[in-house]
Amino acid sequence: MISEKFQNIIIKYLNKQASFMELEALEKWLEEDASHQKYFINYVKINYLIDLNVKEFDTQLAQQKLEAFIKKEKKVHKLKRTSVFLKYAAAIVIGIVSTTYFLKDELFPTQQNNSRTLEASKSTIEVGTDKAVLTLEDGSNIALTNGNSIQTKNATSNGKEIVYSNNTSTKSAIAYNYLTVPRGGQFFIKLSDGTQVWLNSESQLKYPVSFIDGELRKVELVYGEAYFNVSPSTQHKGSKFSVINKSQEITVLGTEFNVKAYKDESAIYTTLVEGSVAVAFDKNNQKLLPNQQLKLNISNNSSSIKTIDVEDEISWKNGIFSFRKKSLEDIMKVLSRWYDLDVKFENNALKNAGFNGIIGKDQKIEEILEIIKNYGILKEYEIKEKTVILK
Repeated sequence: MISEKFQNIIIKYLNKQASFMELEALEKWLEEDASHQKYFINYVKINYLIDLNVKEFDTQLAQQKLEAFIKKEKKVHKLKRTSVFLKYAAAIVIGIVSTTYFLKDELFPTQQNNSRTLEASKSTIEVGTDKAVLTLEDGSNIALTNGNSIQTKNATSNGKEIVYSNNTSTKSAIAYNYLTVPRGGQFFIKLSDGTQVWLNSESQLKYPVSFIDGELRKVELVYGEAYFNVSPSTQHKGSKFSVINKSQEITVLGTEFNVKAYKDESAIYTTLVEGSVAVAFDKNNQKLLPNQQLKLNISNNSSSIKTIDVEDEISWKNGIFSFRKKSLEDIMKVLSRWYDLDVKFENNALKNAGFNGIIGKDQKIEEILEIIKNYGILKEYEIKEKTVILK
């Protein structure tokens, strides 16, 4: 496998941070062995969201182009003593913009008839999209899909998001709506107080169409995952904002945080991005600091707090799957929700196989499986209708 040393150099090289000595080391390493070239391509495919049409670095032309590009870079690069790792999705996207020309157009010639190119998908598994079902206070349902605009007496939607009008309620007039996002979907909602919520696949949010002025603003994450950017209490006469679910309640004044509470998982994860939150459960009250995550085991109410890279945790709302030190079982659970598919492991040992990678949510499931396979984790996979079989 590729060593950590050369992973670091490749990352710095792709972000124009590599020193002259590092570029020379990379050039020498690539010339040493054809397997190094293969590892280089696989590493870039997995970590930079680039859909390459070849599985191997095995053409003389490709090698010549890479060597020429590195030599050119060596002439213009200066030593930079800056951070070498990409921790944020935004930085990764910037890296893609600056390297796509080199990696796709310059390094790899177009191969119309390349036998190794993935064949067009014949399965019924589709990439997830913006869609949800809105349940109004009278119990009626409205399908929200991309390109389909709707308007209710309290909100408007363009099929990608729903925005509620800014108004207040009285206790006698308060009404609730539900927004349900199915498997294979995602949706954005702006509540009447200005709070922004991103809902992940297989999630449901219950909320008032308008809040009572000056009183606690409360919503319920019935199940699933949601990212909240809460409108500050200073704009609402000091009223706090609360997110409840079956096992805990989160109270904030105004902040950004992520809650993951899926029905088929044994724990609830609350991750604070900025500001502060208090999480109450079973007579306990835990306060979180930015970059901390509270894990609550719902079977026995035990809890733990750890510091994490929040960008990995919230990358889903930015169109990216970020898998760091994740088992294949956990990864497939995420993919099953986004692609609305079922997963079968023929070899149970695969469930614990580890994988690190950053992959675009707009990729076909076949492309992602091929990447995982090329990385040596899978021997084979098969797709039967909406079931993925891992071998």
